[in-house]
Amino acid sequence: MKLSNYKALSFDVYGTLIDWESGMIAGLAPLTDQLDLPRDAILEAHAYHESTCQRLSPTKNYRDVLATVYKRLAEEWGLRATWAEAQTYGRSVEHWPAFPDSAEALAYLKDHYKLIVLSNVDNASFAYSDARLGSPFDATYLAEDIGSYKPASRNFDYLLVQAARLGLAPGDILHVAESMFHDHAPATQQGLDNCWIYRRHDKDGFGATMEPSDMPSYDMMVHSMAEFVATHRDELGRKG
Repeated sequence: MKLSNYKALSFDVYGTLIDWESGMIAGLAPLTDQLDLPRDAILEAHAYHESTCQRLSPTKNYRDVLATVYKRLAEEWGLRATWAEAQTYGRSVEHWPAFPDSAEALAYLKDHYKLIVLSNVDNASFAYSDARLGSPFDATYLAEDIGSYKPASRNFDYLLVQAARLGLAPGDILHVAESMFHDHAPATQQGLDNCWIYRRHDKDGFGATMEPSDMPSYDMMVHSMAEFVATHRDELGRKG
């Protein structure tokens, strides 16, 4: 595949551009400081409760999804948590850090592509992440706007319909994401080309995302956004 064949990149944000696992671990400290649990066990429990809530309550605001997850985790671990504490966690996205290479990579890519967000989050929370990333995006399609959460095909249908209004055909778009469960499985089913940003290449398991029932295919794999940019630059150099 050639990156220069695409006109637009559609991005998952959390896990790909924003280090949501570090953000989650920090936000859950009032609970987990009372326990002795491995990091991945915390993230896997979070993934289960988050994906369950999103599937059963697809119109629930993401801040309320996270608050519900906090409550469910406290119950699972035999701890007490007030709803006010759960709501504080629900607002924690504003503190989640960007990966160190994300903003610089997006600034470079903006000169070559339309940049689109397809994310499982609400507008108020995303505003903080967008600022951390340098506000580079041409369009943002969020779960709050769509009324469902990835991996629902509805989210990718929405992406393609809105992208068409920007003059983009499905073959013009490369979907760029970390999560096999939320992104690569449904993107592949929709016929979108995809690049796996394999941030967890040095870790076991799937962390804060559920394990897909079947591992989806992907068209390209790199370990970071910096490597993605380096691949693009190398391709341009070869063309020259």
